[in-house]
Amino acid sequence: MEFGEVLRRRRMVRHHGAAPVDPQTLVDIAHAVTRGPTAGNSQGITVVLVTEREGIDTIAFAAGEADFVRQGRAPWLSSAAAHLVICAEPGRYLARYSEQDKEPAALDGVPWWWVDGGAALMTALLAAVDSGLTAGFLGGHRLDPIREVLGIPDDVAIVGLVTLGPAPDSDQPTTRSLRRGRRVDAVRAERW
Repeated sequence: MEFGEVLRRRRMVRHHGAAPVDPQTLVDIAHAVTRGPTAGNSQGITVVLVTEREGIDTIAFAAGEADFVRQGRAPWLSSAAAHLVICAEPGRYLARYSEQDKEPAALDGVPWWWVDGGAALMTALLAAVDSGLTAGFLGGHRLDPIREVLGIPDDVAIVGLVTLGPAPDSDQPTTRSLRRGRRVDAVRAERW
């Protein structure tokens, strides 16, 4: 698939279909996430790939999917074929930027692990589309219980959880987010 087509097809999906997914495709996407750039080549992005049904269902429960369903929405986290939990390891950045060829102050203004975590997230979303799958993102909230479920150490930051799966079996209603459309003034030439 051409890159432009991958970008046009990328959407956040909150319900996945039931068709089977090739397990190797999921592994390939997880590995693709770790191929993104990292500041100073710190390599501080780690991915936890969850493909076993029991693990997916446990995460869905821990993240409060029942509340989502009670709002009249279709199950989301439990409908996925896999979860990718994207993690950043600040300690790897701190160690790398304390080396002779780096300046520790470079981490003061921008904690680069968050930038790299965002790059890893986008890599996951685009790799999913390129593989013919759909993807959604659960960030920020409801992630602490996932740390315990997966045994993620306290010194590791969870960037978020990406759900992967086949397209939904039927069209889902258009969300408010989609109805907002695209912003037309996001790219400016030469000056603000």
